[in-house]
Formats: sequence, structure tokens, C-alpha cells
Amino acid sequence: GCVGKTSLVLRYCENKFNDKHITTLQASFLTKKLNIGGKRVNLAIWDTAGQERFHALGPIYYRDSNGAILVYDITDEDSFQKVKNWVKELRKMLGNEICLCIVGNKIDLEKERHVSVQEAEMYADSVGAKHYHTSAKQNKGIEELFLDLCKRMIETAQVDERARGNGSSQSGIARRGVQIIDDEPQVQSSGGCCSSG
Repeated sequence: GCVGKTSLVLRYCENKFNDKHITTLQASFLTKKLNIGGKRVNLAIWDTAGQERFHALGPIYYRDSNGAILVYDITDEDSFQKVKNWVKELRKMLGNEICLCIVGNKIDLEKERHVSVQEAEMYADSVGAKHYHTSAKQNKGIEELFLDLCKRMIETAQVDERARGNGSSQSGIARRGVQIIDDEPQVQSSGGCCSSG
């Protein structure tokens, strides 16, 4: 709790920042549409509560996720330790297909840092996650974070799709909602399927 998850998502989706902290109860849902390399991407973002009393609700929101952003406050060592528990839980529940991002937020408070950059980056590397530095307040690193995550989710979905085409197990993409659609205009032949006559 209080690491800036809601601030990051609101800054990304609506370019808003409010430093009056309101604790998220259970979860909120936001969407964002973007185009990446000619592919339409509709992000469905669940912003879940960080407080321990809501922890049991986590799987309801993340069970079909393609990616997860795990946020800690760089001034709060305990929040970084909690990220490690979330990583274990997500890997156990969703396997290795889920794209993980570990985010050190509040870099505008660098002078009060209690989590070393080296420690955080080494940990992220050890669990196959990417590490990012952000400030929702200063709008730093957020666009890059979400763009990188989207690209990784698309790549993972394409690999899974190719594997399925080869008759491999369907457990990967089948349970998750990434659909890859080329954002090219469709050529209609004259007469089409719905012509009367």
C-alpha cells in the first residue's frame, strides 16, 4: 500500500496526478488503447489494493493476466520485500508466461532512497523481470514502462500462437486474452457476403 500504483495508472491513462492519497479499496479498472507496430492494443488494467487485508482478492483480478507491474516505493524497504512475495505468488499461479515488471516508484524522492538501484535490478534480473524507475508526480518513466510491457506481452502471445500452430500445448495463450490483429485496412471484394440480389 501507498507505493503509488494508482498514481502510476492514472498518470498513464488520464495524465492526472493528485498527491492527496486515497487508498484503493479492492481494485479499480482502467483501459487504454494504443497502436504498437501496426497492432491495435486494448489494455485492460486492474489497479489492485496493496493493503494486506485485500491480498486474498488478488487472484480474482490477475488470474487471466498477460503482464503484471509490481510497484515498490524507493523510500520504503518493506514495500520492496513485499514485491518479492508477489513475484513468488504470480509465478506459482500463472507460470513463466506472465511478463513481469518491477517498478521503483517515487524517484522524485531520490534523497530519501532506501532500496539500492543495484539490489532492485539484480533481483528483477534473477526472476526474469524487467526493472523500471518511475515518478508519477514528475511523469517520468511511465510511458516507457507500459510500452515495453505491451511489446513483451505481444511477443509472448506471438510465440505462444506459433507454438499452438505446431500442435503444442494450448495452456499458454488459450487462458489469456491477447488477440493479435493487424491494424491494416481490410480489402473488400465487390459483392461481399451481404450484398442483396
